[in-house]
Parts: sequence; C-alpha cells; structure tokens
Amino acid sequence: MERPIGAAVLTILGGIFVLLAGLLFAVIGLVVAAFALPFAGFFFIGLVVGLLLIVDGLLMAAVPALRILWGILAIVLGVISLPFALGGFVIGFLLVLIGGLLALFWKPVVATTTARVVPPSTGP
Repeated sequence: MERPIGAAVLTILGGIFVLLAGLLFAVIGLVVAAFALPFAGFFFIGLVVGLLLIVDGLLMAAVPALRILWGILAIVLGVISLPFALGGFVIGFLLVLIGGLLALFWKPVVATTTARVVPPSTGP
C-alpha cells in the first residue's frame, strides 16, 4: 500500500520546528511564572501543538486511508501554532501547511489491470 510519505515527513519536520519554538516559549513561561503572572500556562500550549503535529505526521504515514483527516488536522494545528509558538519560527508553519495540503491532494496509485481481449465472433 502506498503512503503519503512526503506529506508525513514535511508535517513531522514542521512539528519539530513548532516544538522547538514551543520549548523556547515554555522557558519564557517559566520566567513569567516566577513573577506569579496568571497567563504563564499560555506558553506551554506551543509544546502540546508541536507534539500533536509530530503525532499527526506519524499517523499520516501509518494510516493513509484517513489522509484527508490528517491533512485538515495538520493545517488547523499549523494555524493554531502561529500565536502560541510563532508558527515554529514561521518555517514550521510553512512546512506543516505544505505537508497538510500534500496529504489532502495525495491520491494513491490505482493498479491497472489489462483486460483480456476477446476476438469478435465470426458468425453462426
């Protein structure tokens, strides 16, 4: 069975960028939390989005029958990563967007079989 490997790889790479940006924001969140500000948990959402994108990319490769669901989920999570992790320094967002679109438009190759040609009958 063929799989949308290109879409999965781009989504995983974009998820890694989002995860790294989320990690940077999580460190900033720890500094903000040291001052007891109530919105410090906001910064940890980027980590969760990055992890979900990596899992989404793995599922694209593992379950290609649900490629449309995985592609839509990747695009939605990529958009969510923009405010929470700066879109993985923007390059992560672009990789996830391209990977999600590739998953949406990927079509498995249908095996073609050659039909047996039957000669016409010559009459009664």
